[in-house]
Amino acid sequence: MGSVPRKPVIGVLCCNEVVDRPVQVVASRFVAPLTTLSDATVLLVPALARITDATQMAGILDGLLLTGSRSHVAPTRYGSDAVAGPLDEQRDEVALALAGRMIEVGKPVFGICRGMQEINVLFGGTLAMDRGGSHHLADDHAEPDDAYEALFAHRHDVELTHGGRLAGATGARQLSVNSVHHQGVDRLGHGLSVEAVATGDGLVEAIWARPCGADVLAVQWHPEWNAERCAGSRAFFAMVGASLRGVAH
Repeated sequence: MGSVPRKPVIGVLCCNEVVDRPVQVVASRFVAPLTTLSDATVLLVPALARITDATQMAGILDGLLLTGSRSHVAPTRYGSDAVAGPLDEQRDEVALALAGRMIEVGKPVFGICRGMQEINVLFGGTLAMDRGGSHHLADDHAEPDDAYEALFAHRHDVELTHGGRLAGATGARQLSVNSVHHQGVDRLGHGLSVEAVATGDGLVEAIWARPCGADVLAVQWHPEWNAERCAGSRAFFAMVGASLRGVAH
C-alpha cells in the first residue's frame, strides 16, 4: 500500500481574548475552508509574544494565515498617534515577527481583514480608521449574538486588477464581497501590488507580493464566510492551496 501524500501545514494565528479567563481564540470559520478547499492541515499558533518563537515556528509551517479579529492593529505599529481600540498588542507582535520570518525563508503568507492590515504594516504601509466610509464598515464589537450573521450580509463591489492573480483565478473583473472592518489601508506598503479596489472610493481591498519566492496574498473582505457557496471565495482558498504546494497560479 502506497503512503498517503503529506498535506501542507498552515499556521492560523489566534487572538487574545478573555472569556472568564485569558484564552487563545480563532473563529472556526477560518479553519474549515483551509481543510476543505485548500486541502491543508491546520496548526493554531498562539498569539503569545514571549512563547511563540518566530524562527522555530517558521521551520515547522508551510504557510501562514493571519485572520480577521475583533481587535485593531495598534497605531504605534505604523507611526501614528491615532486612537484605535480594542487592541491586541501581543497579536501584533507575533503576527509581524512570524509573517516577516516566513517571508524571509520563502514561505507563503495570507491575510484576511486584520491580517491584510498587518501585512500592509509589515511592508511599511499605514492604516486609517474608518477608511472608506460607512458603506464598507460594520461594527463587529457591539453587536448582540443574534446579529452575528447580519454583519456578514453587508456587501459591496470590488474591481479586480486586470492581469492580477485574483482576476486570473476567478475569471472575473468584479466581485461582490462582504465587509466587517474599521481600519483600512491608507498608504500602501512598499513592494505590494493592488489586486482589488472598492468600486465606490478606491479603498484597497486586496494586495499581493512575491518578495522571496513565495506568495503574499491578502484580502480586506471575509472569503471564509460561507466559502463553499461563493465562487470568489473558492478561488481564494484554491490559490492558498496552490501556494502552499508551490504551484504557480
